[in-house]
Amino acid sequence: MALLKKLMRSLHGWTNAPAKTIAAAAFIIAAAGVVSRILGFLRDRLLASQFGAGDVLDAYYAAFRIPDLLYNLLVMGALSAAFVPVFTDLVARGKEKEAWKLATGMLEWMIILLGALSVMVFAVAPWLVTVLVPGFSPDKQAAVAELTRIMLLSPILLGISAVFGGVLVSFRRFVAYSFAPIFYNLGIIAGVIFLVPEMGVSGLAWGVVAGAFLHMLVQIPAVRSSGFPLSAFRRKLSFDPMVRRVTMLMIPRSLGMAANQIGLLLTTVFASSLASGSLAVFTLASNIQSIPIGLFAVAFSLAAFPMLSLAASKKDDRDFFSTLAATARRILFFVVPISMLLIIFRAQFVRVILGSGQFDWEDTIATFGVLAWLSVSLFAQGLIPLFARGFYAIQDTKTPLYIALAAEAVHIALMPLLLPYFDVDALAMAFSAGSIVNFALLLFFLRKRVSGWNDADLFSGSMRIVLATVFAGAIAQLSKSVFILAPSPLDTFAEVFLQLLFGVSVGLAAFLIASWWLRIEEFRSLKRWVLGKVLRQPEVASSVEGHPEKGEW
Repeated sequence: MALLKKLMRSLHGWTNAPAKTIAAAAFIIAAAGVVSRILGFLRDRLLASQFGAGDVLDAYYAAFRIPDLLYNLLVMGALSAAFVPVFTDLVARGKEKEAWKLATGMLEWMIILLGALSVMVFAVAPWLVTVLVPGFSPDKQAAVAELTRIMLLSPILLGISAVFGGVLVSFRRFVAYSFAPIFYNLGIIAGVIFLVPEMGVSGLAWGVVAGAFLHMLVQIPAVRSSGFPLSAFRRKLSFDPMVRRVTMLMIPRSLGMAANQIGLLLTTVFASSLASGSLAVFTLASNIQSIPIGLFAVAFSLAAFPMLSLAASKKDDRDFFSTLAATARRILFFVVPISMLLIIFRAQFVRVILGSGQFDWEDTIATFGVLAWLSVSLFAQGLIPLFARGFYAIQDTKTPLYIALAAEAVHIALMPLLLPYFDVDALAMAFSAGSIVNFALLLFFLRKRVSGWNDADLFSGSMRIVLATVFAGAIAQLSKSVFILAPSPLDTFAEVFLQLLFGVSVGLAAFLIASWWLRIEEFRSLKRWVLGKVLRQPEVASSVEGHPEKGEW
């Protein structure tokens, strides 16, 4: 019993210890992200094998659109972009009482707004669905409406969780925050395994609700230990000046998210007019290509956000830019070679991750075509969260809004133009074009706002990463010839997995060799960090400890 208590105290201390550097925070987020993505693979494989790319998964993914719209408009991005800088600033200035008043006020209003909107949407869901998926049959539309009504509980739970997460990010307590998506996926998986056999397709939606509840629940202990007054519901509802300030900052970001959501909604509308399973194909491919975004881009962007906010509050443009540039290069160091591997081994990735049960070869072909086009813009998708947070750190949420509107205009305009020629691939082409435009505009306008900007510092390292990736891509492509010369086609899971493992290993090895030869700083920092912090080589560890910046990859 004493040993158990000691273990619990150690675990409590570990989960609540603040991360000291961007690298440490990003490592925590990425490590949890690896587990979450593995569970995401399992989730998608279970869904694909049980239902295939057909009517059921079309209805399931379409049902996410309206609950996700509510969540994205009021919570995702908008809350964190506005809440974290203001909350961090209050804590940094020693005004913890005002900070907690802000947090509890945002929690109260988030529950009220999301609850009220969910009730209204519940009432008109059947009508909304006919607008959302006009190409679906009446029975398929009815299934979407039923699943949507159940899933409307998830934005409320995730809204509460987002306020908790904002507090934890501000205090750099990333462990519990990073574990939340793991439990979200566990809830969905439980729905597929245990609820669908008992409840039918509606079990999928209840699994989503269970995942949202676990997402919230896992953060509560860390939030309480950070000082959050969970007695918020016992006091009178208020709309104090800090809450109003955050709300005003949220409005432009919410409108920006609305532009993105309109793009996703129209993607659903267009997909409903294509062959059965098109929406499922696009969503499954999007889930695969988003892996490096979640593991590296979002991890590094989230970890850098408090430091960007702090540099902005101190009016230290030099520190602001150095943090932004170093984080951008680290994101590219991971995302660019992975995008290359996704394009070259697109068929193998799709077959290994999804290829079982009802997910046949035709579904595989359709999915890997979409995956390739989405992967083209991974570099832009990876840098958008960071550069957008650069604006949020200086408490400018309007400029990213205008940029998002322009990018979505490109995305939306291209879909009907490309659909007659490229079918479901057109949806991915339009999305990638919009993402590249979004990033290019963010870069252009943020460059004008930061006086300490240094193009050479940002782009010279980035171009070396691109050159190393081109070399690695050529070697990885050549590695496929080893299997092309095989006496029999690659039919079994083991054969396809072996080709994927061999090709990815060769490609990554070539990228690391090229990074060493080109003297890419991110590779050298990663090497020092692995040798000093992971392998604990004394001479490297002492060097890193004497120069903390060297250990921060």
